[in-house]
Amino acid sequence: MTKRDKKDPSVTNSLQPTRRDRFLPAELLGISAGLGVFVGIIVLIATREFILAGVALGIAFIVSLVLMALFALAFKPTAAEVEDIHEQDAAAEEKATGHGDAATPGAPTEGDDRKPRGH
Repeated sequence: MTKRDKKDPSVTNSLQPTRRDRFLPAELLGISAGLGVFVGIIVLIATREFILAGVALGIAFIVSLVLMALFALAFKPTAAEVEDIHEQDAAAEEKATGHGDAATPGAPTEGDDRKPRGH
């Protein structure tokens, strides 16, 4: 059993992806389909061959889908996003260990001279 499997189910259930994260695959499929239809219509108008237009539509759909997925994977998170990810991971781990009532991450504790970080 891995460490990931041992997490408290209440913590893993509360870590749901955002709506944008859930609909990204549908968005990529929709844009790729739109590009494929556009290319298919252009080829149909130019050649008046339905089979050739269908082949061009399929090729354009697959190529645009693969390229858009690769571009989506190529983006790196900014420093602020990485910091936010680490803060969320720390908060989830605290909640999993039962120390969720403790001070929030980044907040000064007793005897701590640091000022709270502003975002």
